[in-house]
Amino acid sequence: MGILVYSYRLFQICRMKRILILISLIVLQKISVFAQSSSSSNNLILSKEELQNKIKGGWAGQTIGVTFGGPYEFRFQGTFIGDYQPLLWYDGYLKETMLNNPGLYDDLYMDLTFVDVFEKYGLDAPVDSFANAFAHAGYSLWHANQSARYNILHGIHPPLSGYWKNNPHADCIDYQIESDFAGLMSPGMPNSASEISDKIGHMMNYGDGWYGGVFVGAMYSTAFESVDISDIISEALKTIPERSEFYQCIQDVIGWHKKYPGDWKQSWLEVQKKWANDIGCPDGIFSPFNIDAKVNAAYVVIGLLYGEKDFTKTLEITTRCGQDADCNPSTAGGILGTILGYDHIPGFWKMGLKEAESINFKYTTTIL
Repeated sequence: MGILVYSYRLFQICRMKRILILISLIVLQKISVFAQSSSSSNNLILSKEELQNKIKGGWAGQTIGVTFGGPYEFRFQGTFIGDYQPLLWYDGYLKETMLNNPGLYDDLYMDLTFVDVFEKYGLDAPVDSFANAFAHAGYSLWHANQSARYNILHGIHPPLSGYWKNNPHADCIDYQIESDFAGLMSPGMPNSASEISDKIGHMMNYGDGWYGGVFVGAMYSTAFESVDISDIISEALKTIPERSEFYQCIQDVIGWHKKYPGDWKQSWLEVQKKWANDIGCPDGIFSPFNIDAKVNAAYVVIGLLYGEKDFTKTLEITTRCGQDADCNPSTAGGILGTILGYDHIPGFWKMGLKEAESINFKYTTTIL
């Protein structure tokens, strides 16, 4: 097929009267959407309706996942959540959380900061425009994001603001939990997602922290063209250097899943034994607290592999892995929501979305 010219337009950014972000891909030649496949020379063909359904599923999955895991965030450090402890979800819980704990949704309002810049200045927006929006936003920041904001406000600009010599949290999870938008903007084009991450992710992260964002963005992108979880993970991992510890950690999880296909806890224990000795984050040196990107990415992969495309199993397992137990199910839920599409997310998990339609995520506005 001939090469198609794409023009991305972010048609609605954070239209929270619907709580879901609708990002439209305008194709200049045909109504159908064609995206280059990452795994073959064939083309991916999606109708506009299919594309929208997957994008909606990605944003909804993130929202559901972070809400579900919120009460357990860093309450279980160096241990998983036992099966005897119930994990709460009920009708009205999502609206209640959005009203009473809006700061929980940093996974989403951080993404939307960058999406807003794309809408205002286009796909070629310079990195300084993202840095300024990020540094002067009204929300509080932590870890790599907080250090990056300090650096930017004091004259250390990207990419040096995220470089490990200037940012002691460079390996932390920050961009990993914010990179969803890059994959959702790049259906079937993981290299395009990586280009976005190269510009934005280095504002706050290098090393594991940046690799995590590239990996997550590539998983989202590949989720538009594959329904095979193992294939999505393996294809996305190709965007990461094999010599990196991040690659090796995720490759280990893939191997442990094959070795212990019915026991996610055994894989969790293997991750704990080999990869949990994190000394990158200053807050985790003398405590079991672990916000390192590769370990938490391993939990996301455990949830996706052992969840077997079952939305409930995926969120439960990912949350029960502990540590960053709200961000990890948000990532896993968003990727699975992209695979399934919004219409195929079980109704049980969409309880409360309708009631929360009129609520903006904190620090965001509706732009038409």
